[in-house]
Amino acid sequence: MPPSPPLTFCERVMFHLKSDDDFRTAVDAFMVSFAIVGTVSASSNFLLGIISILPTLLAAYFIARRRLNKSILMPAAFLGCAVAVNLAYTVSHEGEVWEHLTRYFVFVFLFHFTEFVFTALTNRRSLRPDSFLLNHSVGYWLAAGISWIEFSVEAYLFPGMKCYSILWIGTIGCIIGEVCRKLAMVHAGLGFTHRLAMTKRSDHRLVKDGIYAYMRHPGYFGWFVWAVSTQLILCNPICVIVYAYVTWHFFASRIYDEEKDLIAFFGDSYTEYQETVWVGVPFVRGYQRP
Repeated sequence: MPPSPPLTFCERVMFHLKSDDDFRTAVDAFMVSFAIVGTVSASSNFLLGIISILPTLLAAYFIARRRLNKSILMPAAFLGCAVAVNLAYTVSHEGEVWEHLTRYFVFVFLFHFTEFVFTALTNRRSLRPDSFLLNHSVGYWLAAGISWIEFSVEAYLFPGMKCYSILWIGTIGCIIGEVCRKLAMVHAGLGFTHRLAMTKRSDHRLVKDGIYAYMRHPGYFGWFVWAVSTQLILCNPICVIVYAYVTWHFFASRIYDEEKDLIAFFGDSYTEYQETVWVGVPFVRGYQRP
């Protein structure tokens, strides 16, 4: 693991590009695959862009097998290909029904890539190949698959349901959600992890500045807004309700457990913070000390 990076965000990016092999591998793989597939998709057609993904990933596999970390290079290369081909279709077919789906995929695949990137930049010691969150859970991908099915059925049978103005509301929501989540990662630094911290580390501190001055759980707020907004992009009336309900309950339970630990870690400091700062996810109370 490289030594501690400089403090400013831009300096961190340059530092990791120079000294962090895993970070550089992920960024290079994403950018190169994005450039190759994006060029083919933009200069020919969407189908050839999809076809070009296979040789691009095969080349990445053989390069990784000989020289680099395959468990990092391959997901990054796949995400670069996926963003490129979907972005090319979105730009060239603006206003068409199936643009909803490709725009959705752009946001989904960018989310997974940036989770790895920001984990590397803000909490390097917790960086793992699964920081892409591509293996998040069976339920996560099952829910995604159901949303794809709903969109496809409705787009085929009732294309008029797919409203362009709602697509843009979802787009803005996804951007807001992503920005809030990434700000949470930057401002929390070593305190932001993808897994609940069960014990207090020696360097564990209570973050109350930056975006944490406005909400206690901006990472969960961002993911909640992002998840619901993906369904607005798809104009899925069923899944937008299901996603809102399921993600709300997930984060309500997670925040309850997390705040119980945070009160154990920080005592009165955290309860005072609770009293003055909004939790982040609407209508969630969190854990209240007896």
